[in-house]
Amino acid sequence: MDQQQQNTSVSRAEAEELIRNKLALLPDQPGCYLMKNGEGTIIYVGKAKVLKNRVRSYFNGSHNGKTQRLVSEIRDFDYIITSSNMEALILELNLIKQHHPRYNVLLKDDKTFPYIKITNEKHPRLEVTRRVVKDKGKYFGPYPNAYAAQQTKKLLDRLYPLRKCGTLPDKVCLYYHIGQCIAPCEYDVEPGQYETMIQEITKFLNGGHDVVKADLQRKMEAAAEELDFERAKEYRDQIVSIDAVIEKQKITMNDALDRDIFGYAVEKGWMCVQILYMRQGKMIERRGTSFPYYGEEYDDFMTFVTQYYSDNPALPKQILLPLPATEDEQSEDSSNAADEFASMLHNWLKVKVLMPQRGRKSEAVTMAIDNAKIALADKFRLIERDEERSVRASESLAEWLGLPEVRRIEAFDNSNIQGTNPVSAMVVFTDGKPDKKEYRKYKVKTVVGADDYETMREVVRRRYERMLKEQLTPPDLIVVDGGKGQISAALDVLHNELGLYIPVCGLVKDAKHKTAQLMTGDPPEVVPLPRDSQEFYLLQRIQDEVHRFAISFHREQRGKSMIASQLDAIPGIGEKRRKLLLKHFGSIKKIREASIEDFKPLSIGEKLASDILAALNNNENDKEKE
Repeated sequence: MDQQQQNTSVSRAEAEELIRNKLALLPDQPGCYLMKNGEGTIIYVGKAKVLKNRVRSYFNGSHNGKTQRLVSEIRDFDYIITSSNMEALILELNLIKQHHPRYNVLLKDDKTFPYIKITNEKHPRLEVTRRVVKDKGKYFGPYPNAYAAQQTKKLLDRLYPLRKCGTLPDKVCLYYHIGQCIAPCEYDVEPGQYETMIQEITKFLNGGHDVVKADLQRKMEAAAEELDFERAKEYRDQIVSIDAVIEKQKITMNDALDRDIFGYAVEKGWMCVQILYMRQGKMIERRGTSFPYYGEEYDDFMTFVTQYYSDNPALPKQILLPLPATEDEQSEDSSNAADEFASMLHNWLKVKVLMPQRGRKSEAVTMAIDNAKIALADKFRLIERDEERSVRASESLAEWLGLPEVRRIEAFDNSNIQGTNPVSAMVVFTDGKPDKKEYRKYKVKTVVGADDYETMREVVRRRYERMLKEQLTPPDLIVVDGGKGQISAALDVLHNELGLYIPVCGLVKDAKHKTAQLMTGDPPEVVPLPRDSQEFYLLQRIQDEVHRFAISFHREQRGKSMIASQLDAIPGIGEKRRKLLLKHFGSIKKIREASIEDFKPLSIGEKLASDILAALNNNENDKEKE
């Protein structure tokens, strides 16, 4: 139980470090934030006018019981920026409905945002509804709340006198007398009159309300000139209503289509691609990835999109892409290439591909681009902070070990499974940062079985004999994976065989394979390095990296060994033919799938070809039985 608590505290320490880094990079823009627990599950979604202030508030000061429970479970968070607080509100609803975070109470039910609808009837009318159905009616919205939708409807009722009654009465009512209904119950409506009003309402709700505002402004000024202040106030209130309730939302669209919306940003040789996922017209998720790019930025972006859909067969109804940057000297060529790419993607995927230049779809693409810019800026700021901390950690580590400096660290790890295919690997960290061009792999040559100490002796001997022979720069510190035994083995080779006096330390793991202690000296002793320190975190990174590198090398060697053993076991196949077969076919799988005729170019006759296929297929059947 104590050990379990210890491991939990380690994960919390790692999470706290991650959260501290992210908090320092939060933008001062509106958006939504998603709190995650240790398993990566989203446990709370919130919105904020200023993300930086709101998210930081969770980790500063005191909270009530519910919030404290929430905060105690947070191990990571993510966020999506929007261009207004109203967009953040609607995005929050979509995210909550998608992920059902258990700490959310508000907006967690199936309540939807209101729409304004023009009914498809002989005598159409306006109504506010929360249900969008395929009934040939025209729907506009969504609106942030019912009050906003009702205010908009009231405004339109005053401007356009459609019928108001659900069932036509026998005679005209009050709405006719105040000019808000053309009274189809009693009077004939001229052909085209409804059509004209519906066209004007549609234009108004689709963004043409500026024309109406300008007309109301003129009427307000004229009424004021005539000292009709009551009428002028009514016009003014109508203008205010328009400003208050007709704010377009990029993150929800009325057509209920599934869309993938792409945006990208580039800086310092890196590209960040952000994908906004809109499902049934509602944005529900954001995903992003960063990678180095080496060609023209838009070409590499197009390559990414193509590969993305090669690996992800689930397709939306529509894909929205950004246009190439217009400041490019080759902008015309780039635009042509982009058009060709969109056409190719459409023909390949059978999905509508758009590169919108205006309107709400264009605004959605801009939103994806803005998120990509923010994510890429965060990446470089995190790298800068990490590098600064790594340099400081290297300097402090030298003090803990009583060394003048620790700039170059060489770390070793061994890997084998029950003594098979033993290998070792070395990674190099310079000023606290991995120096991958200096990494080295070693096939163990002299050790039989799983002897970690002798493996350490062999690899240290080979590495530093070469260092002496080629006059390479020695490291300031050697790190081995293990405790007293591994340290003593390395020191014995360095001191007694090579005459080198390079400091060696060992990283001891606990039962959960987590870095637990730092040991050094001759004889080795524990260094009381705090487990929540930057120095300890640097050593964890080094140990994780060398372990990863060693394991990947071991898997590679074991895979080659398994291939070799399968072919070598076949009578008539020696080393030369084995290499020829692998070179020609590329893999055991391809050989197994070949026909007798496919072996003829290799001068392999029908009998041997049959023997090869029979042996390989028998091996495969045995694997399936296991």
